[in-house]
Amino acid sequence: MDRFTENPYYYKIAPERPAIRKLGTVMCDMVETTPVVFGGRLYRFEYFRSGAQNEANPSEESHFRFRNLYTNALSKPFGRNHHLGTAFADGGTMYAVGVKDSWAGDALTVFRSENLETWEEFPVRFPGLKCFNTGVCKKDGQYILLIETDSFVPFTFRFAQSADMIHWTLLPDEFSFQKDRYAGGPAIYTFPGDPYYYVLYLEAYPTEKYANCVARSLDLKKWEYSPLNPVLMYDSAEDKKIANPFLSPHERERIARAADVNNSDMELCEFLGRTVIYYSWGNQHGIEFLAEAAYEGPPAALLKGFFE
Repeated sequence: MDRFTENPYYYKIAPERPAIRKLGTVMCDMVETTPVVFGGRLYRFEYFRSGAQNEANPSEESHFRFRNLYTNALSKPFGRNHHLGTAFADGGTMYAVGVKDSWAGDALTVFRSENLETWEEFPVRFPGLKCFNTGVCKKDGQYILLIETDSFVPFTFRFAQSADMIHWTLLPDEFSFQKDRYAGGPAIYTFPGDPYYYVLYLEAYPTEKYANCVARSLDLKKWEYSPLNPVLMYDSAEDKKIANPFLSPHERERIARAADVNNSDMELCEFLGRTVIYYSWGNQHGIEFLAEAAYEGPPAALLKGFFE
């Protein structure tokens, strides 16, 4: 043996990161989206921001909508003047959750539909809590609502629980994620036979740089961070590829000149055995773009692969 092979790390095999393939940008000024399968079809839930944040919106009114990713058809707008929404399909029922009237409000609305056209609305309030992005999962017959809040530090994730997606109980303070520093752009997932909750979140790095990371927990109190973080790191060459051939010359010029210091708001779903991923890139100060990525396998394998 020589001085190299005597090193105990010489024979160590480096862990292999799950291979996520970035496909490129699909829209300008679109950030909070959720890919979701409903009725055997792949949709993208979209938060269509007001004209102050979205060049494509001529009004100051925001709304939610679903985009059929096979036909590109849009559902009727709903949830007008709601913000930072997310979607969750449970069998033949689609749910959406959004903050009512303004960011940082304590009033949310749960929307429920069986056809993506007509929606029931159920108000939810968390008095004194400033709410931003949300995420929903289901485990052991209970729904969990992840809420991005300014508790402890901006932002910290809090959790609420429900048996019916309508009546919610905010869990105590100890059910929180990352109380000591910024965490943003959340999504939460569970998988059959897996005891963990997986949370995708935004980690802030020095000099205002941001990347998507993943953590997991058995109880929503104690958290394990992936040793392979980040999950998605900003990369201008990959993020700025054009994945939508219908982007206009003006939109392409915006993409080309934009600063890219951020990959955030990553959400995913499984469709035909593949993980469909959407995420935002940009400068984290209002100039943001929606991009698509993929993992050739199911989401359970993707997120477990960052730990095991």
